[in-house]
This record gives sequence, C-alpha cells and structure tokens, in this order.
Amino acid sequence: MVAALAAGALGASLLAGNAATAQSPPDPDAIRTTLSLPSPPGTSNVKVLVFHGSTGEESPTVDAGIAAIEKIGLSGPAGQRFKTVATDDASVFTTAKKLGSYNAVVFLTGGGDILDPEQEAGLETYMEAGGGFLGIADAARTEPYSDWFTGLVGARPAANSPTAVQRATVEVGDRQNPATKDLPLEWKRPDKWLNWTKNPSGDVHTVARVREITYQPGASANGADHPISWCRDYDGGRSFYTGMGSTADSFSEVDFRDHLRGALLWTTRLVRADCKATINANYKAERVTQPNQPGQNDQIGEPHGEVIAPDGRVLYIGRGGADSNQPVVTDWADPDVGKGIGQIHVYDPKTKKVTLAGGLTVFGNKGGGDELTKVEEGLLGIELDPGFEQNGWVYLHYTPHSQLDRDKQIAERRVSRFTLDLATNKLDLASEKVLLKWPVQVHSCCHAGGGMAWDSKGNLYIATGDNNSSGFSDGYSGNNPQPNYKGLSFADARRTAGNTNNLNGKILRIHPEPDGTYTLPTGNLFTGKEQDEGGGKTRGEIYVMGVRNPARISVDKKTDILYAGWVGPDAGEPSTTWGPAKYDTFSAIIKAGNHGWPYCMGNKQPYRDRNLPDPSKPLGWYNCDAPKNESPNNDGLVNLPPITGNTIWYSPQGGGIDYPRDANGIPSYKKEEGKQLLPWLKGGGQATMNGPVYRYDAASASADKWPSYWDGKWFVGDFYDGDQPRNAVLTDPKTVGKGGLPTHAESLKKIIPVGADGIRNLMDWKFAPDGSLYVLDYGRGFFTSDSKSALWRVTYKGGEATPAAADLARKAE
Repeated sequence: MVAALAAGALGASLLAGNAATAQSPPDPDAIRTTLSLPSPPGTSNVKVLVFHGSTGEESPTVDAGIAAIEKIGLSGPAGQRFKTVATDDASVFTTAKKLGSYNAVVFLTGGGDILDPEQEAGLETYMEAGGGFLGIADAARTEPYSDWFTGLVGARPAANSPTAVQRATVEVGDRQNPATKDLPLEWKRPDKWLNWTKNPSGDVHTVARVREITYQPGASANGADHPISWCRDYDGGRSFYTGMGSTADSFSEVDFRDHLRGALLWTTRLVRADCKATINANYKAERVTQPNQPGQNDQIGEPHGEVIAPDGRVLYIGRGGADSNQPVVTDWADPDVGKGIGQIHVYDPKTKKVTLAGGLTVFGNKGGGDELTKVEEGLLGIELDPGFEQNGWVYLHYTPHSQLDRDKQIAERRVSRFTLDLATNKLDLASEKVLLKWPVQVHSCCHAGGGMAWDSKGNLYIATGDNNSSGFSDGYSGNNPQPNYKGLSFADARRTAGNTNNLNGKILRIHPEPDGTYTLPTGNLFTGKEQDEGGGKTRGEIYVMGVRNPARISVDKKTDILYAGWVGPDAGEPSTTWGPAKYDTFSAIIKAGNHGWPYCMGNKQPYRDRNLPDPSKPLGWYNCDAPKNESPNNDGLVNLPPITGNTIWYSPQGGGIDYPRDANGIPSYKKEEGKQLLPWLKGGGQATMNGPVYRYDAASASADKWPSYWDGKWFVGDFYDGDQPRNAVLTDPKTVGKGGLPTHAESLKKIIPVGADGIRNLMDWKFAPDGSLYVLDYGRGFFTSDSKSALWRVTYKGGEATPAAADLARKAE
C-alpha cells in the first residue's frame, strides 16, 4: 500500500504538469509515521477538524460547509456541542499533538491527490486509533490512487456523473441512525448526484438512497439501488460518507444540517450507532436439515410452510407430493387417485434434531403435467394456537383424501385443530377438531392458497386460493365462464374470488373457540346476513375478497396490519384488448376490502369483461370503483365492494408498472408507455412469497438476533431467485393500506443467499423468537422433495453498535 501511495503521489504530480519538479518515489521503508495518538483520539472537550485542502482552486462549498459545521457544533443540547477548527494545511496529519486532539475529521475537499504518503499514513494511524471520519460530496474524489482511502470513503464517483443540479427524491431507509432518524421517509432536495464506479451496498451500511427515476442519472447510472449516504466501522475507527452537499445551498438546508449533525455525533463518539446492519458479511446462512434418507421423508416433505413455537421449535409441512419411491395415481377411476401424505416435521434447535410428527392422508399427489392432470391441493398451511405452550394445539389447512368426490371431481378443504405432544413432538391425529370446511373443484388445477396467521386479538386469518384454471383466458383475467365439469365452472374466477358467497379466492377471518368451533369478529367484509339483492348472498367469514393465490400471509401483531402476497395470471405482456400482463401482488391490508381479482389488478388497472355466448370477444372494461359480478356462475352479490389498490405489483416489464390513462381512467396498456414505479422489482417466471414484518426484541439475550435496524421492515420475496424480489421494504404509516407505494426497498439476496447451493426456491420465511430467520427452500423439482429441499437458518454476527459504551466521548445522558 505504501508503495502504491508513493506511485500515486508521483502520478498526480505528473498529471498536474509538474514533471520538471517531480522527484523519484521515496523509499517505502522511509514512509513511516511516528505519530503517537491517544486511543481513541480526542477528549470530552470535543473538537472537529474540517480539512479543506485543495490541489487547485478551492471548492465553492467550503465556506458554506465550514459555517454549517460550526453552527451545528454551537447548537443543540449542551452535551452534544463541539468546537470546530478548519484548515487547509495537510501537515496537521503528521502532527500528533494536533491530530490526536480531534474527535473527528471532516473532509470538505474538492478531490485530487492532496495528502503526501506520510500525511495519508498519519490519517490511517488516526483511524486505527479509533478516530472518526466524515467525507462530504467530492471528498470521494480525494486521494484517487489510494486503495485505503477508497475503503475509507466506501466508493468512487463515476467519471461521467451528472454535473447539473437536479431535484431528486432521497429514500431514507435507516430510521434509527442519528444521521437519518429525523429525516423524511422521502426527502426531496436539489443536488449534484454522483454515480459510483462500484456499488458499495452490502460492503457498507447504506442509510439513504437516491431514487433515480426522479431525475436524470446519465449513462453511468447505478439503478434502483443507488446509495447516497452510508457508514461503517473502518480500520479501527468510524467512517461516514454522504454524496450530498455538492452545492453551497445544501448547507443552508435544515434537513441536510441535521443529516450532518447525526453523522458528526457518531464520528465524534458523542453517540453510538449501528453501521453494521446491512453489511452482507455480518450474516450467516446455514442449512439445518439434512437430505432425506433413501426412501424416507425423515427430514422434510415437499416444503410448503412453517411456523415457529415460542420455545424456538420449528414446525414445517410437506404438501403431499411424492418422492421418487412413491406411486403417483392420476386415473380418476382409481380410488387412490391423487392420494398423498401431508407431513409435519419438527426441528428442535436445542438438539438440532428433526422429528416426523405425523402425516395426513391428503388429495394432493398427481405429479406434474397440464392443468387437467396436476394438482396443488394437499397440506397447505400450519399455525400454532396462541396458547400452544400450554395446550399443544396445531391448526392445519388441508384437503383430506377421504372427502374426495371422484364422480363430480370435487374435494373438501378444511381447517382443523390437532394436539401435539409437547414432550415427544408427535401429533395426535385422533384429536382432530374440524373448525371450517368448504368445497373446492379439483377437476382442474390450480391456486390453492393455504397461509394462516393470527392477530393480537386471537383472530385467525386463513388464505384460500381462487381454485381456478389459468388456461382459458390467454393469461389475462381468469373470467372465462364457459369451461365446466358436470356443470361446475373451473375457469371463471368470478365464481370464486369475485363471489361474495364463496370462500375461495379470499382471506377469511374467524375467532377459534376452545371447544373447536369459531365465532365471527366484527369488522369483516360481510356479516353473512346482508339483505342486499334478496339476502343469502354473502359469507361472514370473508375479510378480504379478490385474491388469486395467497399462499403466504402474515400479521404484524404490533399494528395488526395483514400482509399478503398472491400470484398473478400468465400473460407475459399487456394487451390493449384484455388488460395488464400478469401482476404478482403484495398488499398491506389495514381493513376488510376487495383487492380486485379477477376485475382489476395493481393500482386499480382494469381487465376487460367477457361473457357468453362468445367469451373470446371482449365486452366493456371493469369499473374498479364499482365492480359488478355479472357472471352466469355467480351466486353472490352482483354489486361488489369497491376495489382497493395494492402496495406492490410486478410483471415481466418490471415493478409497479403504470400507464397513461384516458378520460375514463382506462390505462393505455401499450408496452412502450409503461412506467416503472418500483424499479427494484423485476418479473418473468414469478411467484410471490410474502414474508413477515420484523420486530426487534431488545430484551432478548440472543447472540443471533437480527439488529434493530430491521424493526418494522416488511420482507417480500419470490419463489425464484434470479432477478426476482427478495427485499425488505419500508412503508409510510400515512399511506400504507390505502394504495400507497413503499418508500424504500433494499435487496436481501446476499444476506439470504441465492444460487444452486443457496436458498434458490424460497417457499416460506419467518423470524423465530430469538430473532433469527428460518427459511424453507422448496428444492429443485416440482411436486416432490429432493436433496436441496431444506430448512435454513440465517443469523446475525455483526455485534453491537459502536463506539463501545466505554469509549463515548462524554458520559451518556
């Protein structure tokens, strides 16, 4: 490094046109610092050094920057004030008495090779002693030949970064860091926005990103993840950098000064902060189950869901697909058609052992093939009673084979309560109490749903799929009324998801009672006793209607907001005749409502109606504000509740696609006119896997828990790992559940690793009471389990916030 520094200094001199005075590189052994600095530097009489050295004309931001930092140091609580000293004399970095007296150093430089090798070595010694560094804007151009300084600032600007001042939106993702906790979620401000030669996210802790779709980022744009401010513990000290502050006017902004204030509080050791939480290397993903023994499902079935007990035990289910040693019966004349075993396994983290708790005989094993062959029924969901530690009650959502009507090809879906022996981890199959059951057509696949979740009031949410074929509407709205089997439609989701009198394509909400029955909580979408249109056309269990395949749902018990994700249809592109391409959807749901399918998707983008006698010919566009169910297969209300826009949607065209609308509010659906509102998402082959909202437990002594940075963030993912979402998103409490978009998202693909030997096919994910994350990987086949089917655990190893409490410059107040 020392040799490189020397060569860099010479190169800079030559580039500056000073070849005549250039000297030979100094002897590397002679470039030593004899500085003896206190560790950590500075005292309780906090001082900040603002260094503004320059290789040429001084940056026009210097005076404004110094004045702002002086003002910051003289204001605020007395315990957070400091003295500011400004200099352009780089010899300060080789003067121990001076350098050791500063708690933090600010680089307000315009770039270039400002420090000679000995001076840079002094800065390095300062950081090794536990000093603090704050770089602002063009400071990232300073010491361009130094790898060590590149690490200190975190990234280097691209040569062709935009030079014009542009107004843009900054997404403030860290709501706890002192530099960002009081800033707006979406911070709109003008600046010159630097692009980076290498994106530092994952190597640094990014606290804020600039949203590129709000300005012109130029040819060197970084994309949806464009860090603009970050921090990390570096080489023994603390480094904070912001790419903002390229204009003198920036320093007169109250919010920008608050941003700098928080950065200075941390770098001077006046407060502690976590600058480790999003650094990929601080997480460990470990597979905790082994492959099944040959011919057995001793470790795992066909992964389909998980739940975690208060004591940390993980219960996970297998849908019912067979392994290679089990028969697959597809002949409807055979009494064993589709017969499979839905298995429940228990992983105990204390013993690291797996127990096969039991298996239900389900209809759900017909292998692959087309939609008239394969089936997605089986063991679909699992939840534990709120009193599980005392009663051992387990709720299972499944399709019993015993109730199959092979003649009409109708099955029964049910939610039942069973009792688990808490000592042996064995399920008592004879203890079944059937809470709720309803019919489903099984002549054609697909979309069974299955997820379940509790709210804080003891209400159980049950997600049911639309139980409808995808194959008869060209991949657009599943609203073809024609195909049927023995009079029962299987390609018209208006019979199911759009029907107020049918429990399919819904999220139900019931209140289980101790005797195995249930009552209906107030606030569901219907009471079941509405007299509209003659009465008898609603079900009181319905909380949400208009969902397609909500396999995963979760409830944040702090807010009781319901989070759900469902898979869209199959059209790869939008159609000016039929409507939007397939949209996979995530929604934060704050009250009972209609979420659109099969009438509208995304942010209330309508489909075209079709009906008899010729469903191949389009009728009018659906009215998302006043939808009507005029299907001949509808036995519920014609006049439906208005449709609520969803939080996240994505298609092969990207995330949050929207189109210009005509005077009637109908989107153009012209592919070239589509605009990405959520560019961090990309679709293709896609299947949503909704995740939890993380809640940090400060009282937990767990060494594995994820840090508090993630508190309140919603985890959204996709079954596929390629370019699909695996993100933590932040929503605005003012707009969540009201059609508001997320304000911020960050990728989890390195923390929850993708790839053939990682978690390639994410099937479910939940946080344990100890704050670690358990993730189910489905495996590499379909309708079966294989050697990659596994339960994983992801833990945090980054340690505590810095500086150490004992190293704070002043006693914490």
